[in-house]
Amino acid sequence: MDEAPLAGEDGGISGLLAALRAAAEPSRLRIMALCAEGELTVSELIEVLGQSQPRVSRHLKVLAEAGLLERLREGSWVFYRLARRGRAAEVARSLLELTPAEDPMRELDTARLRAIFERRAQTAAEYFRRNASRWGELRALHADEGEVEAALLGLLPATVDHLLDIGTGTGRMLEVLGPHVGHAQGVDLSTEMLAVARDHLVRGGLANCDVRQADMYQLPYPDRSFDAVTMHQVLHFADRPANVIAEAARVLRPGGRLLIADLAPHAMEHLRDAHAHRRLGFDDAEVAGWFTAAGLVAGPVRHFAGKPLVIVIWSADRSPADLQRPAAPSHLSPQHAVG
Repeated sequence: MDEAPLAGEDGGISGLLAALRAAAEPSRLRIMALCAEGELTVSELIEVLGQSQPRVSRHLKVLAEAGLLERLREGSWVFYRLARRGRAAEVARSLLELTPAEDPMRELDTARLRAIFERRAQTAAEYFRRNASRWGELRALHADEGEVEAALLGLLPATVDHLLDIGTGTGRMLEVLGPHVGHAQGVDLSTEMLAVARDHLVRGGLANCDVRQADMYQLPYPDRSFDAVTMHQVLHFADRPANVIAEAARVLRPGGRLLIADLAPHAMEHLRDAHAHRRLGFDDAEVAGWFTAAGLVAGPVRHFAGKPLVIVIWSADRSPADLQRPAAPSHLSPQHAVG
């Protein structure tokens, strides 16, 4: 993930004036209003605004440098969204609140944006159509998904300001847990899956959730960034599951919780070829050992019987005492922190 630094966040009058100057142009206000509705690419903004690529790119550069927009790279694509933290983000929200929703140009922008979201939905639906038979076959072998999702929700800490869902896929965990947390972010390597997830988040009205392309073995966050980390049906795809757990533990804050839902040991060898499963489930002792090695305290284990696959939820906490220990040096700058 590549996020532009929030240059307008010096907290003083100069930063405030820089943000106001950057926004003081009709096209830039339109861009801010559009990016408040969801993450958009340069080409999508060009389509809505009807302006040239150099002109739109220039507006985006000014807004990002002022801290009014955040720039997020995903492979060869770049997405922009309204800033979510800092003084510049407060300025952006305040300015949009003052912008009349019934303005004719804004109404036209909104209609064009809806068309883009609808096209995204059609693309996501086509992806599901192509893969529905394979996923349907696998879901038929599992325990009831609603029961597992309810259990995961019940195991969340009482207060979660920042949640990370590793291997988010279609964003289902964000849909389930997002309404109960301050902010949730999902990461996945598959751009196709992320496109599906974005569509689901827009349709669900989950403005507090977003997704990023990232590697679960090297998460793009500093230590102690999240109050809760989830992995739902992800670990059996990993060739180094212990490393994935260690990396999840690294970004977990003291007192935070890691929740993993995955398969108990089974003998369905065909899943290796049919669904790219690297591991045929995990036993409780094995997962508990990985938790301990990662510095986590294992919690209760829950099993959900399926036909024939059993789903297990393993939970582990990072001790609040870890607040007394210095964080390990991060390979990322503070601008990548979640909060």
